[in-house]
Amino acid sequence: MLDEATDNAWREVLRALRAHLEWQRDCGAPWIPRIAARAAPIERRPPEPARPPVEPAPARAVSAPMSAAADLFVEPGVRSSVSLEALRAHIGDCQRCKLAGGRTNLVFGVGNPNADLMFVGEGPGGDEDLQGEPFVGRAGQLLTEIITKGMRLARRDVYIANVVKCRPPGNRNPEPDEIAACMPFLGRQIELVAPRVIVALGTFAAQTLLGVKTPISRMRGVWHEYRGVRVMPTFHPAYLLRNPGDKKLVWADIKLVMAELGLPVG
Repeated sequence: MLDEATDNAWREVLRALRAHLEWQRDCGAPWIPRIAARAAPIERRPPEPARPPVEPAPARAVSAPMSAAADLFVEPGVRSSVSLEALRAHIGDCQRCKLAGGRTNLVFGVGNPNADLMFVGEGPGGDEDLQGEPFVGRAGQLLTEIITKGMRLARRDVYIANVVKCRPPGNRNPEPDEIAACMPFLGRQIELVAPRVIVALGTFAAQTLLGVKTPISRMRGVWHEYRGVRVMPTFHPAYLLRNPGDKKLVWADIKLVMAELGLPVG
């Protein structure tokens, strides 16, 4: 009989699989029938009668059914990419989601491929779409100031990427199918860079990496974890352009990051 944690994990996997199949069908895959609106409940068996205690077996490592539901759909070429260059080549002229039709350039990532510190944002804006590089507009200039003036690092010392690699129309929020299509690429980027710390910039980056719906105002300033990497959520630089009074909160978060990395704070 499944324990409650395993039961819930499998339910999440099944829900993700259903959503992915529905998306494939809506994109024109005729071989996928419409899935019933409500998934069939997992059968729960009555509890078994108590048995005499037995000697426990030696402990062994057991992985969860799925550390992230997106792992079900990771392409073999993503898993086999042994460098960022190989991963970018595999992505190619990506047509995996509806964002492809409106982009000028795919915005992959930039910076040190072996960086200790990685910044992850939401998605490209207009300037990024034109130049093919993340965080080069006004918000990007503010991020660069945080890195160079605040942390006293060069931009080339860190790695910068986004959850989605193509600009959402009108800079709207990324939609679930777009995030699902791009998340394996970001996951592999993180594995290849192997940073010690990720700074998640804004609500969508933090919620996507951490698999939660918690507001960024409640996540920031507190350490979290993504697959063994420490994550510090903080406000997006675009938010700071509209709310400059909160720069002090971001600086407090960045000082925690600097301390974690052993950088001088002063």
